[in-house]
Amino acid sequence: MSGPPTYTTEQFSEDEKALLRRYFTNLDGPVFALVNLPEVVKGALFARYSRSAKSLRRLFLDEFVVELDTSGDETVDATIGLERAEALYDRVFFEYGDDSVAQLGGVHLACEQASNVLTKILEWGRLMSYLEQSTRYINYDDRLGGRYRYFRDPEILSSNVGARYVSDMDSLFESYSHLAQSMMEHFRTRNPKGESDSDFAYRQAIHAKAFDAVRGILPAAALSNVGIYASGQAYEALLLRMRSHPLPEARSYSDLMLTELRKVVPSFLKRVDLPDRGVITSKYLATNRAAMEALAYEMLDDRTAAEEPSGVELVDFDPDGELKVVAAMLYPYTNLSESTILQRIVRMSTEDRLTVMKNYFGDRSNRRHKPGRALERTDYRFDILSDYGAFRDLQRHRMATVEWQDLTPNHGYVRPVSLEDAGVADDFDSAMQISASLWNTLSEKFPDRASYAVSLAHRVRYVMQFNAREAIHLLELRSSIQGHPSYRLVAQQMHNLIEERAGHRAIAEMMRYVDHSGEADLERIASERRAETTRDTAPNTNE
Repeated sequence: MSGPPTYTTEQFSEDEKALLRRYFTNLDGPVFALVNLPEVVKGALFARYSRSAKSLRRLFLDEFVVELDTSGDETVDATIGLERAEALYDRVFFEYGDDSVAQLGGVHLACEQASNVLTKILEWGRLMSYLEQSTRYINYDDRLGGRYRYFRDPEILSSNVGARYVSDMDSLFESYSHLAQSMMEHFRTRNPKGESDSDFAYRQAIHAKAFDAVRGILPAAALSNVGIYASGQAYEALLLRMRSHPLPEARSYSDLMLTELRKVVPSFLKRVDLPDRGVITSKYLATNRAAMEALAYEMLDDRTAAEEPSGVELVDFDPDGELKVVAAMLYPYTNLSESTILQRIVRMSTEDRLTVMKNYFGDRSNRRHKPGRALERTDYRFDILSDYGAFRDLQRHRMATVEWQDLTPNHGYVRPVSLEDAGVADDFDSAMQISASLWNTLSEKFPDRASYAVSLAHRVRYVMQFNAREAIHLLELRSSIQGHPSYRLVAQQMHNLIEERAGHRAIAEMMRYVDHSGEADLERIASERRAETTRDTAPNTNE
């Protein structure tokens, strides 16, 4: 049996180590907590983290230390754990089982060198906040410890397919690197720099466009960094799921997380590995998962399934949803029961119902103005078949109910039209063949890990269910012109289905900032211009 995964250890000078020890719970592992820093600094670090190829500790040293007064923290050493007065938490939380107490303490945790399979497991919980490294801003040609950035499962590497795994993964990253350069040249030719654009803003927009075009080549084994902020209760739930998961990477990583979290909020996590508490809960989850897999195989054998629907399908909605939403809008402003209000709504004219909705919605002049909870009265359930890259972005919407199937190459893949325009479609197709072939090989011996081989361009089937209020936020955000074309298309199709299939035309009309325009030449150029203007006009704090 092979040991746990080997992670790349970052090198720091002695002076850097002395500084880092004050604020990070370890200096050599891929998982660590942030302590002794102002909340705004931790939040800013995570925000910058998602757009940087650097580790969080390196980012802190390079870009944040100069802004901080660290003179009062010389005696702190977070790497040996924090001495805290925990008697009260022990008595209330552990002895009396008052779970609500564990909602009162939060931790910023950095999870680095996690595969894109693991990141989806990390981002399952609703009551957590995440920031994930973006494929749009990170050049995966950059090496980590001299090697391409993909997860190396120790059992796979020590098996008779280990050499094949490394060779094929390297080939995928080499293809990514080659095509990224080709697409940058292609987009520069098609979109010359405007006179008013700086070299920096133009370069950033070109890079984002090129990385968007070729990200589909990256395998799900590609490594990513995830920043998490959550309460002790949310971390406990996450760790119990991870300890029950069939993916060895998830189980091994959960141990790393538990070690670091116990340096900060030990009382909240005492139950995780107790036999009669956390252990039995994780076993319950694992047993149920195995039973359902076996039952689905027996009852719903899909090996000879007919052609399944593709794209976006609205599979469930409430035909009376708009009537119920109008009733919910009026409910807080009357003493009548909801059933009585609904009876009166049914007798109202369409014009009167629209009047209620328009007044409730108000003069919404900005996408960030969110309508109230009455729109949670009706919901929509979509079955979606899209590329895994789009799924990664849509899955992070925590208010939605999201369930997904195994990632395989069996549903085919999505090839961006821009690759055909640039004359490199054949190179992309060749990479997809390598990905599918490696998956076939791994699925025979390592079925739980075969998804590492599947490139992000391959399609995955998943379901998303959310209410109308979440629909406004999700569809307006994910259809915006700055977004990736793959998830923009999903959002646009969802909006059309709410209007046409569900017949909820008034609710669909509320989503006034859903963007149905086609693909832009340089999606990020306007955003980069705004960011540069902000940088230029920001006050100089060093003066």
